[in-house]
Amino acid sequence: MAPVYKLTYFPLRGLAEPIRFLLHYGNIEFEDFRIETENWPEIKPHMPFGKIPSIAITRYLAKKVKLVGANDLEDLEIDAIVDTINDLRGNIARYHYETNEAVKESSKKPLFEETIPYYLERMEAIVKKNNGHLAVGKLTWADFFFVGIVDTLNFMIKKNLIADCPNLQGLQKNVLNLPAIKEWVAKRPVSDL
Repeated sequence: MAPVYKLTYFPLRGLAEPIRFLLHYGNIEFEDFRIETENWPEIKPHMPFGKIPSIAITRYLAKKVKLVGANDLEDLEIDAIVDTINDLRGNIARYHYETNEAVKESSKKPLFEETIPYYLERMEAIVKKNNGHLAVGKLTWADFFFVGIVDTLNFMIKKNLIADCPNLQGLQKNVLNLPAIKEWVAKRPVSDL
């Protein structure tokens, strides 16, 4: 029988890695369909809004594998931290993909000295306050989302984003040591992003 799900993404970790984490965590069979960048123009018109709605898929699968809040208020807390992480990702991605070297250079100092520290300081405090997690004091898809994209963020800024964040490092270690995640990471295709 064919897998129920087909995950379409580029040959990268990126925003698909939290989805892969959830699928493996839930022992859900899926096809990991990785498209080459040059084939994207053919596939793009067939995708909702010409994009791959990764966070929506991540949220959907989190419900399937029970890594959501116990009520609407807890789900709000999880959604808020995921949106915050995605805001940080957006700031880093804009810098990384900027092709105008003058613009890139002028945005480097504010990103590295203001924006990134601003987010990390708050996230580090949240994890400390939440029993080692990003929301509601327990393992949720917010943890998977952050840990799933942190390698990509590290690649984009060419340094370890959480090098000075022991609580975020602990969170990363705990997620990566979950048996299903550990097994996936050991066998996943090699990718910088």
